[in-house]
This record gives sequence, C-alpha cells and structure tokens, in this order.
Amino acid sequence: MRTVYLFAVLLVFWLALSGHYTAFLIGAGVFSCALVVYLARRKGVFEVKGGHPVHPLLTGAITYWPWLFGQIVLANIDVFWRVWHPRLPIDPRLVRVPYRTTTDLHTTLYANSITLTPGTITLAVEEGEFLVHALSAASEKGLVSGQMHDRVRSLE
Repeated sequence: MRTVYLFAVLLVFWLALSGHYTAFLIGAGVFSCALVVYLARRKGVFEVKGGHPVHPLLTGAITYWPWLFGQIVLANIDVFWRVWHPRLPIDPRLVRVPYRTTTDLHTTLYANSITLTPGTITLAVEEGEFLVHALSAASEKGLVSGQMHDRVRSLE
C-alpha cells in the first residue's frame, strides 16, 4: 500500500509542477515516479523506522512550510540589509547546533531547513549536532533558540 501511495503522491507532484500534459511528458512522469519508487523499495526505505517519506511531511505541511517560508523571507531581508549596509555588519561564525530528531527524514528536513534560510549553511552532520556557518550573531541566536528544531520535532 505504501508503494502505491508514494507513487500516486510523486505522480501528482510531477504533474502539478509540469503544467504540460502531453502524452510524452505524462509517460516520462509515470516512468520517473515508478523508477523512484522501485529504487526506494530496493534500498529498503519503507522498512526503516519513519522511512515513509511522504506521510510525515504532508501532515505537518499545513503549519511548517508556511512558517519556514516566512523565516526564509525574514532571513533574506536581514542578509540584504547586511550586504548593502555601508559598514557591512557581518560577523561570520561556526556554531554547533544540537538536535534530537529520531528519524533520518526529520534530521535531513532540519538540516535542509537551516540551509534554506539565508545566512546559515549546514556544513556537517554529526551524531546529535550540526556544524553550521552563520553569517552573524543574529543568525546564530535564531539557531540556538531552538524554534526551528521544535517545529521539526513536532512533525515526528
């Protein structure tokens, strides 16, 4: 059942992003989605705890993705201000950010969310912590506050 569900979600996503519905593109979408599902089954993604990559993201998407988008917009404004400020108030630093996610999916989601937010980049993932490059003290403060971590944990 998970295989059919994953295939259907991937195909709907493919079609929504495509916007063109010719026989060739629909066929390419069906082939691509089938190949991804085949590779996921072969790799054993469905057997891993929390391995179903679609369900957890869909249930929390209603609150998490809009919040993340807002954080990305605010961070873009902050980076824009710092780059265009005459004194260039940039104070780069490396920060160790602890995490307590229980699945690889949520660890990846958290690390990618940090990287998607301008002014921060996840450089390394170690057991229980990320090494993150932050552009300023404000970026570091946002990471250390744990708000993003708590939101990702609520998706588990």
